[in-house]
This record gives sequence, structure tokens and C-alpha cells, in this order.
Amino acid sequence: MNRDDKKLIEEAKAAALKVLLYNAHGPYYGLPRTAGWGYPEPYTRDLMICLLGVLVSEDQKLIGRYKKVLETLAKNRSPNGHIPSLVHDREDRGASDCTPLFLMGVGLYRKATGQTDFLKDAVQESLTWMRYQSPSDRVIVAQLPTTDWRDEQWVLGYGLFVNTIVYTYLRLLGQHQNAEIVKDEMEHFAITGQQQHRHVHEGLLLRKKPYYALWSFKVYKSERFDLLGNSLAILSGIASPTRAKSMVSWIEKECKHLREKGLLGIDLPPNFFPYIQPHDPDWRPRYEIYNQPGQYHNGGIWPYICGFYVAALVAARKKRLARKKLVELAKLNRLWRAEKAEFGFNEWLHAEDGRPMGQDWQSWSAAMYLYAAACVEQNRTPFFEDIRSISHEVDSE
Repeated sequence: MNRDDKKLIEEAKAAALKVLLYNAHGPYYGLPRTAGWGYPEPYTRDLMICLLGVLVSEDQKLIGRYKKVLETLAKNRSPNGHIPSLVHDREDRGASDCTPLFLMGVGLYRKATGQTDFLKDAVQESLTWMRYQSPSDRVIVAQLPTTDWRDEQWVLGYGLFVNTIVYTYLRLLGQHQNAEIVKDEMEHFAITGQQQHRHVHEGLLLRKKPYYALWSFKVYKSERFDLLGNSLAILSGIASPTRAKSMVSWIEKECKHLREKGLLGIDLPPNFFPYIQPHDPDWRPRYEIYNQPGQYHNGGIWPYICGFYVAALVAARKKRLARKKLVELAKLNRLWRAEKAEFGFNEWLHAEDGRPMGQDWQSWSAAMYLYAAACVEQNRTPFFEDIRSISHEVDSE
């Protein structure tokens, strides 16, 4: 890494911290805002993901603000332990990922601070809620379409992203037996035939492919690639070291092909590919408005997800590639759409030409850059090292 690249990385880190501090106090009960200008609301999923960057920053003001987020979520949980989608609005429910992300967030906070009983009652109630999200009573959880972070895309049944979060919080909270059940269920093959035989449970493993299915339910599945879910599978140790390396090689090869076809103009992977086209059977009419190929959830470049990918590269021991992608991510985070700043930390970018398309000064874009930078600098993945160690130790037995 040359001097200019090192300087860029440090400048991006300073700018990311500035964004998070600016966003730390918003108009809703003083809770952090999701983006500097466009999203003043405190969205639960965004802020829970932000915790990774906030905690590695070691900024006590930020950590204190996010402790308040966790405490407010606990106070606003439903009688059954369900966590709202907006931190301040206990009636805004229905997300499949907010309760798992809350449990992961509490686990991260406990690990960082040593407060092992933090929000103990709320955690127990939310764990009970999650146990009832498994249709087959198998720990692995299912969801309805548009209920995770992809609120404009269909993920049906056993989604990869949500279950990687479930696995992560179970490890963080010391529920290792249940974590092993989730991992085992995910490692079942997705059903390829037209009939589901009795006592044959579907999983997320794909035949002759190194990555996990986007989702699977009974005889249905999606084999399109989910960068966030698969990066978390590597980071958490669900994917074995061998599978992790194979997956990284496959991602880089496929992205090269996308660039050669003019479908990708950035040296970072889209959040999802191959893109869904209007003639594809999984195309939905609403995608015409929000999810054109290479845009938004249908293949847009999301800086926060690229931060997870950089961390996954470190976990897969691809140190040189991780450094290279961190530099590319810093360059990407310079771009702004509406609010001119030295670093825009935009929400998402068009895959083909790299145009910023979302909100500037997005909290999770800034936070996940900080986390990715910490992973590269330390050559380790804070909070996930122990999780992977346990997972791989069990695999070797």
C-alpha cells in the first residue's frame, strides 16, 4: 500500500467518525439519525449494524448514544419481545431482521463492555420471540417478503441474511447448542426437485456453487448471490475456511465478468447478482420503479455491505485483497449526491457507472467503513474472531 492510499484511508476514517458524531443526536428523542439529511429517523436495523463501527471507534460519546438506542429498543419491545423497526416507535413492527439485529447488538455491546447481564430481561423475551419464528420448530427462522433490510425485494422463507444474524447472536449470547442447530440446518442442500420428501428439510447450501442461496423454502429457492448474507457467513464462520476462500475467488471472477460486460463500473461487488431482468420469472412489477437492474436492492453498490465484504476478506485470510478493496471503498465513500462534502458516505451507488443514488452521510456507510478499516489494520475481525474459532473448532471434531 503506497503513501497516498494510506493517507486516503486515514482521511476516510476521520470523515467517517465526523459523520457518526454529527448523526449521533437527531430530532426523535435525541436518538441518532440514520443519515445526515435525508433520514432523521432512528432506524433500528441501520443503527444496530452501526454498532460494529461505533464500538471499534472507542469513542465514548458515541458508545453512550448507542447504549441509549439499545435501552430504548428494549423499552419499546412488544409484549412478546418483538423489536420495532423505528427505535422510538413501539407500534412500527413487522420486520424480520430487527429483533435478530437487536440481539446481536446487545451481544456486541456486552462483549465490548463486559456488562454480561445488560438488558437481560429484554434479551430473554426477544429470544423467546425468535424461537417462534421457525415454522418447522427447527431454530432456523423464516420470513415474509420485503421484511428484512431489502424492503423492495422478495426474500421468502429461510433467508440467508437473517439466519446469519441469528447464528451470530446465538454465539455472542453463549447459546452454542442452538447455534450449531442453525448452522446444521443451513448446511442442508436447497431442494432441487419438484417434491419435498417427508423428513427432508431444505437448507441453503447449493450444489456445485461455493456460496449459499439467497433464500430457500420447501421446493422453492433463489440461487442469486447475496453479498451481505454470504459475507456474514464467512465472517461468522458458518462457511468453512475452504468454502470462504472458494467463495472469494468466485466473487472476484464473477465481478470481472460483470465489468467486461459493462454491467459493473467499480472494483467492488454489487450487493446482489446476477441482476433480475424484466423478463425473468422472479421480476415483480414494482421493480420497474425501484429495482431496475444494477440499482438499489437489484445489484446496487452499497458501501456498508462492501464494508462487510472487506471484513470477510480479512476473515478468509485474503489480506492483500482486503487492503485493495478498503482503498476502493474509501474512494467510493468520497462520492456525494446532494450535500457536497469531502466524503459523501452515500447510501448506495449505481453499479454500472458508480453514480451516488441514495442519501449522503449515511450512518451505516460511515460505521462499516470504520469497522472494515479496523479489520484491515489489525488483521483480525473484532467480535467475530471467537465466533469463528468456536465454529471451526466444532467442524474439526
